[in-house]
Amino acid sequence: MAKSSPTSLWLWLALAAAIVLADQFTKTLIVATFDHGEALRISSFFNLTRHHNPGAAFSLLADAGGWQRWFLSAVAVAASAFIVWLLHKHHSQRLFAFSIACIMGGALGNLIDRLLHGHVIDMLDFHFRWLQPVFHGGHFPTFNLADMAITLGACGIIIDEIRRVRRSRA
Repeated sequence: MAKSSPTSLWLWLALAAAIVLADQFTKTLIVATFDHGEALRISSFFNLTRHHNPGAAFSLLADAGGWQRWFLSAVAVAASAFIVWLLHKHHSQRLFAFSIACIMGGALGNLIDRLLHGHVIDMLDFHFRWLQPVFHGGHFPTFNLADMAITLGACGIIIDEIRRVRRSRA
């Protein structure tokens, strides 16, 4: 492993912070512009809207009665602490570090919402007729920038692991 460079660690932490800032900026704009449930049609398949999700991805635990706010907040804090440790240990592994920095930025963006509002603010609403058998009205669950960062990070980890396994077999 390459000698530890604090600069590269700070680069990944700065990426996570940039994701948090961009996420919170977009959510602030949505809260200032839209009432809860209001939507603006942008195209035949995309709306900007304002929804509140008290649960996790796909509204998992949304109807749990309130305890999920603190549980999901604790998970985000613990995951972020673990990711900082991973970044310290593996900051030279670019794809891996990029991916977990994205996950941490997204987790912290949604954590801020949970702590400030008691729910996560979602605003991106994609809908397609071919999704109707799976999602009501063909609407994919509404999401936000933080969710996009988490998804990008998860995909990056999968790609990184596939590449690692292929290298080990060669």
